[in-house]
Amino acid sequence: MNPQNIKPLNELMDPDWAEALKPVEPQIRAMGVFLREQIESGHHILPASHNILRAFSIPLKSIKVLIVGQDPYPTPGHPVGLSFCTAAKVRPLPKSLINIYKELVNDLGVETPKSGDLTPWTRQGVMLLNRCLTVEAGKANSHQGKGWEPVTDAAIRALNNRTDCNGNPLPLVAILWGRNAQSLAPLLTNATLITSAHPSPLSAMRGFFGSHPFSRANQALINMGVSPINWSLDSQEI
Repeated sequence: MNPQNIKPLNELMDPDWAEALKPVEPQIRAMGVFLREQIESGHHILPASHNILRAFSIPLKSIKVLIVGQDPYPTPGHPVGLSFCTAAKVRPLPKSLINIYKELVNDLGVETPKSGDLTPWTRQGVMLLNRCLTVEAGKANSHQGKGWEPVTDAAIRALNNRTDCNGNPLPLVAILWGRNAQSLAPLLTNATLITSAHPSPLSAMRGFFGSHPFSRANQALINMGVSPINWSLDSQEI
């Protein structure tokens, strides 16, 4: 996204997402102005502009699982527009992602992924959405309250309100790690919720480890009559 001259939403994201987010398009454009001002003031904004709206490139109708993060990694070179995901070559991996992988291995018995790129999950209908879509380099949560929350609230409402041709809610599992993500529970009335502590080193020992989010999500999807997610990253092409 070029914050100085934002293209129409349907050129930046899946067409169904563009339609769903039309009510908050003015807010997205206002965030473009905010980001331009930040850049002109010498601030380094993450992720790269073309990745800011990347979470919305996944077709709206295809999403089966939502994983909510707080904001992009504040380390240059790490964030790529998907929550908890890094560029494939990033080493060492962020500590939260290391803990996610520990739980993944313990939960499903898969090999420990070698890369932080979670793109294969998105191809199966996993949406990796940060509550705030940008951050200032080196300053975690620096864009909280700056205007992204109404946009991501609208996105989550759109996910929750999807229906099939008979008017029934489409299957959705929401994995909410930590209080920030869990504050969105009231917007997810049609989703199966899986909640626990956040995977960060500060809180992972307080209920994230042993929470089995991946197997629980798959069982919920099976119960809803849809195919589960193959969470094993090393068995898939990135």
